[in-house]
Amino acid sequence: MRRMVFAACACVLGSCATPTRDTATTLASLEKKQVAIDRDSAIEASRAAAIQAYRKFLDAAPRDRLRPEAMRRLGDLEIEGAREGSADAAGARQYRGAIATYEGLLHAYPDYAGNDRVLYQLSQAYDQTGDLGRSLATLDRLVAQYPGSTYRNEADFRRGELLFTLRRYPEAEQAYGALIQKGSGSDFYERALFMHGWSLFKQAKLEEALSSFAALLDRKLIGRDNGAPLEELPGLTRGERELTEDTFRVVSLSLINLQGADTIPKYFSTPPRRQYEFRVYQQLGELYLKQDRTADAAGVFNAFARRYPTNLQSPALQTRAIQAYQQAGFTALALEAKKEFVVRYGVESEFHRVNGEAAYGRVSPLVKTHLEELARNYHSVAQKSRKDEDYQEAARWYRAYVSSFPTDPRAPAMNFLLAESLFESRRFAAAATEYERTAYDYPRHEKSADAGYAALLAYAQQEKLVKGDELRVVKTRGVDSALRFADANPADPRSAGVLTDAAEKLYASNDPTSAATTARRVLALQPPPAPELRRTAWTVVAQVDFQQGAFDRAEGEYREALALTPRNSPARASVTDRLAASIYKQGEQARAKGDMHAAADHFLRVGSAAPNSPIRATAQYDAAAALIAAKDWSAAAPVLESFRRDYPGHPLQAEVPEKLAVCYLESGQTLKAASEFEAMSSAKKDIAFSRGALWQASELYEKGGQERSAAAAYERYVRQYPRPLEPAVEARYRLAEIARKQGRPPQRLAWSRELVDAERQGGSERTDRTRYLGSLSALVVAEPLDEAYREVRLVEPLKKNLKRKKDRMEQALQAYAVAADYAVADAATAATFRTAELYNDFGKALLDSQRPKKLSKDELEQYNVMLEEQAFPFEEKAIELHEINVRRARGGVYDDWVKKSYAALGKLRPVRYAKAEKDEGAIDALH
Repeated sequence: MRRMVFAACACVLGSCATPTRDTATTLASLEKKQVAIDRDSAIEASRAAAIQAYRKFLDAAPRDRLRPEAMRRLGDLEIEGAREGSADAAGARQYRGAIATYEGLLHAYPDYAGNDRVLYQLSQAYDQTGDLGRSLATLDRLVAQYPGSTYRNEADFRRGELLFTLRRYPEAEQAYGALIQKGSGSDFYERALFMHGWSLFKQAKLEEALSSFAALLDRKLIGRDNGAPLEELPGLTRGERELTEDTFRVVSLSLINLQGADTIPKYFSTPPRRQYEFRVYQQLGELYLKQDRTADAAGVFNAFARRYPTNLQSPALQTRAIQAYQQAGFTALALEAKKEFVVRYGVESEFHRVNGEAAYGRVSPLVKTHLEELARNYHSVAQKSRKDEDYQEAARWYRAYVSSFPTDPRAPAMNFLLAESLFESRRFAAAATEYERTAYDYPRHEKSADAGYAALLAYAQQEKLVKGDELRVVKTRGVDSALRFADANPADPRSAGVLTDAAEKLYASNDPTSAATTARRVLALQPPPAPELRRTAWTVVAQVDFQQGAFDRAEGEYREALALTPRNSPARASVTDRLAASIYKQGEQARAKGDMHAAADHFLRVGSAAPNSPIRATAQYDAAAALIAAKDWSAAAPVLESFRRDYPGHPLQAEVPEKLAVCYLESGQTLKAASEFEAMSSAKKDIAFSRGALWQASELYEKGGQERSAAAAYERYVRQYPRPLEPAVEARYRLAEIARKQGRPPQRLAWSRELVDAERQGGSERTDRTRYLGSLSALVVAEPLDEAYREVRLVEPLKKNLKRKKDRMEQALQAYAVAADYAVADAATAATFRTAELYNDFGKALLDSQRPKKLSKDELEQYNVMLEEQAFPFEEKAIELHEINVRRARGGVYDDWVKKSYAALGKLRPVRYAKAEKDEGAIDALH
């Protein structure tokens, strides 16, 4: 039997004499490197049988020459069994058995040739049992005793791993460093670089760590990085990509703990590393974004773009900065970034010159988009702010768009918007030029006619701003533009009106011949233009003849004009007025001289000279206007009253109430003025005007002591104009105040409640004023709830009254909380004080509550103790709230409510707040 064991073991040992070695370098293999154990195909017995055979052999042959090999093989089989088995107690026993076997082998056969392998396996066994210290010591022994072992490199790497795991980072650094010094031929070189960097990182040697990480990135990216995403880079396996991504992450962490993007050039700006330097900025920026550090992220993206403005990756990084700002809602910063983008990558940029049309073609759509967004944004801002600098900024970007993309289909529309921005900013001369360029310098487009017509409007506005020779030049250009419009757009329905206007302007500019020629051009149009245009043309022709003394031809031409005027049209006055021209002109002359009383006399005489002339109403109105200009309010008012009575349908009637209101105001007739303003509020279609008129009427009634009329007007204002919020809230407050003055508490409470509800639902329209009034009204709403609470006494039935008092206290507390939530100092201090007093009062009420009857002396004493315990938290809450109030004094808030809180604390905590009470005089002096 013993010979059979020897024979079997000899076969097994012989088959294991030359073990193979796994040198795969995946991350998994590096983490748990295992030695491959060959199976002897000649032996069909199970592993357990083999282990048993080895043990019998070792027992039977204590001095056999194959004993050390048998011991090594037995240990290997035990480790193999532990690895393939479950991680339970049996597996742990197998590891411990292997450890005992290996330790016995090393002790008994210190010169055994395979002891480097034994030490390697022993280290693995210790590792698997969690004894990392002995595992490391075993590897140290292997390295020291067998420096030339085939396991040396892996042992060095595993030493580093164990040291790193044990947080012995300086020693781990040395272990990895030793492996790195052996050169890149090792299977563990790149992983050692990575972990060497991590060891330095853990020691806060960030700059040294970056050198190791950069060396690893060099191996993975130099000569391979074409700017594509990492997953698309040629020749980069999944494992290599993951290692590269991990490296970028720790590089970003290192940079964050240094000086961010400012540190990058020191390590990554050498020519070879330029290939992937953009990724360092990119990864750092993305990490900042994950940390919600938008400004830092954008700063990193922009830093690369500014450092390398011609780099092909710069537009993408700067675009990422813009996206970061937009996603975070940093609109202003996004706009600034877009400005920088279009300047850096626009048509005149260095980027375009260096990289050529292909690269510019890829970035130009974004340039175009940003230019339009910038222009439209600043245009929108300018339309709200009405600031000249905003309009100039909008014009700047419109011009940049038009000059950068002159043949773009949207260029005419953008040119039109450029002109619009100039017009809105009252740069009418420049606007006219751009309107004309839009109308006539592009191929025909949908805005051609509109732009040409808008140019005329710009010239008309410019005329109002200039004088003398400049005015004549502007008028001439306007007329030239009008004639150009008519020539370019003969079928446009506006052409007839444009020619008519040009004729009038030519006449007004003392060019009667051209005026008549243009007017006759209107009359020659086919089909004939609108009657009112032909009437004007006939009038211009008549005026020219009248000016030249051809009164007979003028008469016929005026008749033609009159024939084109409907009998019920107010426009007939323009012809009929000639009958009273001499008188009326006298009035104009007197008015031009500033003699308003004389002018009024002339205008009033028109009615006597031509009572049926439509000009009579205008003359009478002008008479009133002249008296107003002369500030003869008492004389002007009757003329206006007569005009209103005699000409109820006249177009100028709409202006009479306003002028009468002014006359009444200036002459001290407040209530009449209020009546006119109230009438205007009902008659005017302009909502803003009507709203303002009704408000002024309300105030005038209030000023005049007519509280009922004022209240009715304010209430009408609230019902008709709930928006804008602030005046509507103000009106409710005044209604509440009127009710207070009239001694009507229910009405005051109702208006206060409505005010609070409206104000809290006001959304973005809420202002400091509305919040202030809301806070005051909230206090008014809280007052009856406070009073209702105090009415409840804690007497029998005690349980029922206690519940009622608690419920009413909660209602009052909620009401005061509404007032406090406004964060208005006056209301907040009052609400805080009153809330504190509620808690204090409740505590006192508990202590003063009616005691149950038939209590013994001991029971009564226990009951009183219980009441004190229940009342104490309320007193503490009151103290806490009063202390909140008094702390406001440090911030400059020291009103009566703060003083009352000081006083209350002086009673509640006299020892602590006695000095504070003495110092109140000093605080009063400061305020």
